[in-house]
Amino acid sequence: MKVAPSILSADFGHLARDVTAICKGGCDLVHVDVMDGHFVPNLTIGPVVVDAVAKAASKPLDIHLMVENNSFFVDLFAPLKPEYISFHIEEEKHPHRLIQKIRSLGIRPALVLNPHTPPESIDFLLEDIDMVLLMSVNPGFGGQKFISSVLEKTKRLKVLIDKRNPDCLIEVDGGVNDQNVKTLAKAGVDIVVAGSFVYGHSKGVATAIASLK
Repeated sequence: MKVAPSILSADFGHLARDVTAICKGGCDLVHVDVMDGHFVPNLTIGPVVVDAVAKAASKPLDIHLMVENNSFFVDLFAPLKPEYISFHIEEEKHPHRLIQKIRSLGIRPALVLNPHTPPESIDFLLEDIDMVLLMSVNPGFGGQKFISSVLEKTKRLKVLIDKRNPDCLIEVDGGVNDQNVKTLAKAGVDIVVAGSFVYGHSKGVATAIASLK
């Protein structure tokens, strides 16, 4: 199991410190939630702040766009050379074109599905992407409770991936903790995103990351 802590739950007054802590603590990716206040009812960070995150991080960035006008935001963040840029299928009219654009920039493209969106909706895009991010909470805010129906959805997605593109990874974001991570692993999840669990753990971020692994 790979772990991608979400910096949404970090202390933004000490952001470099908190990014360094998860990297030293054994994370595999640094998950960056970009929200525009339109696609989701919250506003987070832009490229100036993410550039500071990239400079503090010794692990690759995993940028999750929760925005309208995806192509514009891809152009903003591509110069930071993240490992992944993921965008919501619900918001994109031309997903295949945008996938090609992301890959042409030397970045791994990924698709995101909201809790209500069936995995079958991206069946014919799976061969073109490197990861699918399943939201297990409603996007926009941290600290929400895991939506249990996403487990069945994960299993259905895994069947499609094994058929279309076995190298495509499954990532789950929202309400992940050391109580449900084993169930997620059994369902086929490769990467878990955890924000409040990691940064709010009583024994520190390294212990939290280790417990998920």
